[in-house]
Amino acid sequence: MKLNFSSRITGIEISGIRKIFEAAGPGSINMGLGQPDFDTPQHIKDAAIKAIQEGKTGYTTNNGLPELRTAISKKFKNENGIKYHPDQIIVTAGASEALHLVMQAMLNSGDRVLCPDPGFVSYASLATMAGGKPVSVPLTKTLHIDVEKAQALMDTAKLLVINSPGNPTGAVESEDSLRALVEYAADKGVTVISDEVYEHFIYGKKHVSAARFGDNVITINATSKTYAMTGWRLGYLAASPDIIAQCIKIHQYCQACATSISQYAALAAYEGDQGAVKTMRDEYEARRDLIWQGLTDLGLPFPRPE
Repeated sequence: MKLNFSSRITGIEISGIRKIFEAAGPGSINMGLGQPDFDTPQHIKDAAIKAIQEGKTGYTTNNGLPELRTAISKKFKNENGIKYHPDQIIVTAGASEALHLVMQAMLNSGDRVLCPDPGFVSYASLATMAGGKPVSVPLTKTLHIDVEKAQALMDTAKLLVINSPGNPTGAVESEDSLRALVEYAADKGVTVISDEVYEHFIYGKKHVSAARFGDNVITINATSKTYAMTGWRLGYLAASPDIIAQCIKIHQYCQACATSISQYAALAAYEGDQGAVKTMRDEYEARRDLIWQGLTDLGLPFPRPE
């Protein structure tokens, strides 16, 4: 029997990055995967072990542990200068699920999604899965979003994706650019998705959250990079109550809740010592400097990752 698969899925290819990884020979050095080579900090692992030993292994509420959402709310206020009530937060199975929920909740067939190009490969594919149409937003020579060109595309768009710091570019958007993009999007009725998973790995600049400039922003983040917790699959989205009300419908049927053990670990991450984050950031900065200088000396100049 010939199977008739969904055209929304058959039109999507396996990530080209994954194909390259699979083709790499023995001894190859993988410099393309967002996988920290640090271990998860011990106090975070201890919290997970304690949760297991205490039998905290059942379902949590669909939107996540109240105490974790409260900790994330405090993080937004203290680190980002933005206010999200705990009820405006959904804890997800990584930032990828958060992106999936938003695309599914917001898009109708043919709706246009503006995605940075080059950018994280999942944006366009998740938009396509939801029936949307990804549209490339060009970057400047310094690999930042071209604000004027992005604005020119907004008349017919439903969503705009901003990723700062950018993956794979390493570019950090300025406060002026973010303000211009968010405010113009609001005027055009465009909702902004702000993916901020690399916010703590900035060197010499300051991270600015797009949600500071409008309530038309959905903020997405995760513990994956900040705390070397990629395999724990723990992310979250924060948005206005009306958006949360739609996203939670999808989340409760396709995921029910993020893994309980990972949620207790994330609580320890946000409430515990942050020294490991600085250690990782300092090491990444040293590596950035070494690679950038080495390639530049070889005659391969490129924008210095920020």
